[in-house]
Amino acid sequence: MASQRHSAAGWPGLPTRTAANRVEDTAILRAARDSVLAHGVRRTTLTDVARRARISRMTLYRRFPDASALVGTLVACEFSAVLRCARAQEGGGNARERLVAVVLDVVARLQGSALLRRILDTDPDLLLPYLVDRLGSTQLTAEAFLLGYLDEGRADGSVRRAEPAVQARALLLLLQSFVISARPGTTGTDPDALHRELGALLDAALRPAPRPTAPEAP
Repeated sequence: MASQRHSAAGWPGLPTRTAANRVEDTAILRAARDSVLAHGVRRTTLTDVARRARISRMTLYRRFPDASALVGTLVACEFSAVLRCARAQEGGGNARERLVAVVLDVVARLQGSALLRRILDTDPDLLLPYLVDRLGSTQLTAEAFLLGYLDEGRADGSVRRAEPAVQARALLLLLQSFVISARPGTTGTDPDALHRELGALLDAALRPAPRPTAPEAP
């Protein structure tokens, strides 16, 4: 749900910096992650991140103008890593079956993300604009991810035909509720059963309607 303007060596989906005289951005992002986990987003400072990464504040300021930009890149990178890992473990089957399996994997990974949990625990209001006002770049990345599978599903006949953008947007809205509301949503409910129910919902929503059978001849 944040900008991806800055690169991060070793993180999926982002270009790599190779300058020998510069600390890899991966180390900076690790330091930023540690700082957010320790203090929350609002109390994370570039000074603390620079100390953890063992670089000067000026070196860090030259790459990221403020802590908000750094945390935004961190969130985008972590989300990209989740998508890449889920896709890498994709199983077989038709596109609908693979989409359901991958989505369930992504949801489980995000529900278990220490970074996302820390944001929800300490600074949940930071997510509010992306839930009630506008979509962020991370949400649009997720939507494009879904669209790829939906296109494959329409091609192999495993996904019912619908307006692609609308279908992907509906799935995005459903899935983000399972991620953001995981804690209250699982209160008094078996999390595993709820996870299975999400899979059943997705499969039923995407499965093509059965073809009508011809009436038997008298």
